[in-house]
Amino acid sequence: MPSGATVSDTPTLSELDAASPFVERHVGLSAADEATMLARLGYDSVAAMMDAAVPAGIRSTESLDLPAALTEAQVASLAREIAASNKPGEAMIGLGYHATVTPPVIRRNVLEDPSWYTAYTPYQPEISQGRLEALINFQTMVGDLTGLPVANSSLLDEGTAAAEALALVHRANRKGSGPFVIDADALPQSIEVVKVRAEAMGLEVVVADLSQGLPEGDVIGVLVQYPGASGRVPDLKPIVDAAHERGALAVVAADLLALTVLEAPGTLGADVVVGSTQRFGIPLFYGGPHAGYMAVHEGIERHLPGRLVGVSVDAEGRPAYRLALQTREQHIRREKATSNICTAQVLLAVGASMYAVYHGPAGLKTIATRTHRYAAVLAAALKSAGLPLVSETFFDTLGVTVPGRAADVVAAARGFGVHLRLVDADTVGISTSEATTRSTLSAVLNAFGVSGVDLEEIDRTTASALPDGLVRTTDYLTHEVFNAHHSETQMLRYLHKLSARDYALDKGMIPLGSCTMKLNATTEMEPISLPGFADLHPFVPAEDAAGYTRLVGELEGWLAEVTGYDEVSIQPNAGSQGEFAGLMAIRGYLDAQGEGHRDICLMPSSAHGTNAASAAMAGMKVQVVKSAEDGTVDLDDLRAKLADHGEKVAAIMVTYPSTHGVYEEGITEVCSLVHEAGGQVYIDGANFNALLGYAKPGEFGGDVSHLNLHKTFCIPHGGGGPGVGPVAVRSHLAPYLPSHSLHPDTSKRSGIGAISAAPYGSAGILPISWAYIRLMGAEGLTRATAAAVLSANYVAARLNEHFPVLYRGETGLVAHECILDLRPMTKETGVTVDDVAKRLIDYGFHAPTMSFPVAGTLMVEPTESEDLAELDRFIDAMIAIKGEVDRVASGEWTAENSVLRGAPHTSRALVGEWDRAYSREEAVFPRGIDPDKYWPPVARIDNTYGDRNLVCSCPPVESFAE
Repeated sequence: MPSGATVSDTPTLSELDAASPFVERHVGLSAADEATMLARLGYDSVAAMMDAAVPAGIRSTESLDLPAALTEAQVASLAREIAASNKPGEAMIGLGYHATVTPPVIRRNVLEDPSWYTAYTPYQPEISQGRLEALINFQTMVGDLTGLPVANSSLLDEGTAAAEALALVHRANRKGSGPFVIDADALPQSIEVVKVRAEAMGLEVVVADLSQGLPEGDVIGVLVQYPGASGRVPDLKPIVDAAHERGALAVVAADLLALTVLEAPGTLGADVVVGSTQRFGIPLFYGGPHAGYMAVHEGIERHLPGRLVGVSVDAEGRPAYRLALQTREQHIRREKATSNICTAQVLLAVGASMYAVYHGPAGLKTIATRTHRYAAVLAAALKSAGLPLVSETFFDTLGVTVPGRAADVVAAARGFGVHLRLVDADTVGISTSEATTRSTLSAVLNAFGVSGVDLEEIDRTTASALPDGLVRTTDYLTHEVFNAHHSETQMLRYLHKLSARDYALDKGMIPLGSCTMKLNATTEMEPISLPGFADLHPFVPAEDAAGYTRLVGELEGWLAEVTGYDEVSIQPNAGSQGEFAGLMAIRGYLDAQGEGHRDICLMPSSAHGTNAASAAMAGMKVQVVKSAEDGTVDLDDLRAKLADHGEKVAAIMVTYPSTHGVYEEGITEVCSLVHEAGGQVYIDGANFNALLGYAKPGEFGGDVSHLNLHKTFCIPHGGGGPGVGPVAVRSHLAPYLPSHSLHPDTSKRSGIGAISAAPYGSAGILPISWAYIRLMGAEGLTRATAAAVLSANYVAARLNEHFPVLYRGETGLVAHECILDLRPMTKETGVTVDDVAKRLIDYGFHAPTMSFPVAGTLMVEPTESEDLAELDRFIDAMIAIKGEVDRVASGEWTAENSVLRGAPHTSRALVGEWDRAYSREEAVFPRGIDPDKYWPPVARIDNTYGDRNLVCSCPPVESFAE
């Protein structure tokens, strides 16, 4: 034994193997950091601080019952094992989900690149020009292919896009009346999602065979699938014309790939076109995430839900991209908002747009032609064997009639590694894709018992099966961006150029309150690319999805444990959809109890805007409860509202900790008062990352909560999506959780209906949250909460003398975020919250959340993932900016000619004439010369100009010339 060493000093293998270093990777604070921060706050331990911060009345008495933490290597190995138990085979089921080939340059440099997936929603456009350009490419792609002038960027999936079209029709067609009619050949999941949304909003939906014409009577809108779920390609013109004759709007749900060879619906008169961009290079992901889309004709663009990217100009007169019209409009219009969508599917929209950029119009048409050709050859081979087809014209989907044998054919194909669709006892559905090969056709023919067919001869003698009158003649994707990046070198450089224009977590801290921009660890991200997770169709038999069944079961169980609820559904594919699902559960329960007359949803004035919009979508009327001066729910006003409306109160929606960033002592009383009045308590889980491990909403009074997995559980924001919004309920609400008519678990096919298009929503990103929980364990998750609260209080303590902290709890502490009050400063100097936000860019930071929940403030959330050095760098920048504000206050500058109003400063400030009241050095190097400085690509953007001069597709390249 070496000199001085003892057995007691030497760790054993068991001790070393049991150590999980990941918690130290995730939590940015070292022990020394914590000690420094606690000293500033006056506490001797993190436990003592949390005892002071979290009210005793809501504290859990027991630690979380979760599996022990694993190492990164162990989690990676387990994830591979689970993925391998899924059996993707070749997906030929169709129904809006198709096998696709993700170009590796896009997979590696977008979907797997943190400069893209850790970016936030582009509310600060000056530092989001890369992803905004990618999104305007998406809008242009959708607009060109659909033949309509304005498209959004993006929606959650095709089913919810169809439901949004229903709502848009009822907003835009104010003179119309009657039901909304859906073609019986629409995707079954879309029909179901539309019906659920319509029932909640009190709207009438009729499903009819539109090949036989429109039903008699008034009609407000019509939706037709193009091509249909059966594969039939309907002639849109007669349907659209008949709808217009009745004063109805015509909605078409279209396959974008088919639109490269089929005429654009807009050209044929459609008013609205919706669909999915999944088959533009996005993996199947067992149903999601995939970017839905919507395009509209001119004149109804202001009714568009979701986000719209537009072109404006910056302070230097150059074109610049920004969000237009609806920017966070649900926070302004609340229950009158056009939609409750907050998280979209930006990362997937970027991927789909880059697929179009990479392949270009000729490449996309080749992929579509090849896809159709395989379907045509397969159809001819089956017909040569005496098997009739449901339709003689089609794009990629065949319905094959095999009386009494359909189940046997599907089973035989599954044995050959191919998944077909069982339409009914007599009909098999088959959908080809860009992944289809000759060996695929051979396997399918063998499953039908067809042999001895000469595919080469059939190929030579078979004509196209596209309808003659619907072959596309109009141009698309003519803009240079779709015709300039077809080699991998060109594409790689284009992707890097755009990502370099953006500010994401790979560049520095994003201290956004209410949005939780924490570490998205590589070990958590890697499993989503595994074929077993990425390549599985959502409607395969349950036994072929054993891995997902296990992963979803474990994740739902863990989420129930940490929240204190009895059951969880992960189907909602965004927080907004989780809100809607939770409120629908309340509605279903109340109806079953004979209390369907309860339709009022109480809501604190500080609530997230999506809460009010979701309540309106669920058919409830919003009554606002005042906030007290300290930011808490005004209990006297709550009692008054209950006295006035008690018998009609369905629920209260309250965020905890509050949107003001405070652990409210009165939350248990709020719950008790509403329960005594017969209402249900919805606790918005947006801020659950300040409770995890310390308190459970299902134990301190909640009946239902949704969670944001893209906040608390590490799914990255992706520039504005994807997200997942699981809904957790107590047992009495469990029967009213989302169901799905095509659910692989037959016990979940009956119920309130589908909230999202796929049974498990955005299942493809659930491995991220699953991995996070397995890596952290109970102690790690609890530590993360404490570290986030410690960091927020440290920021509040250091900045309070410069920017007063607006709200605190009874012990003087905040929760995981703090609100800095800039209103007194603005009143004195004229320097606004916008000025501070833009000046932070010059210091190398993304701004905190602006003017929410209080106008003229900044909400700061540092998260647990940042270290003390980064926290201090941000704090020092804020203090330095306050010093610049003081120079305005002293009269050295006016607000208008100050360095703050001139921010952000681009690299152009280094050259040319300079006539500003401050120096170039002050403008661009406020903390000294930094070789790693982030340079914003554009100066401050004129938002008003952009809304007055709406341009929402790719501008000509010449417009960017100096």
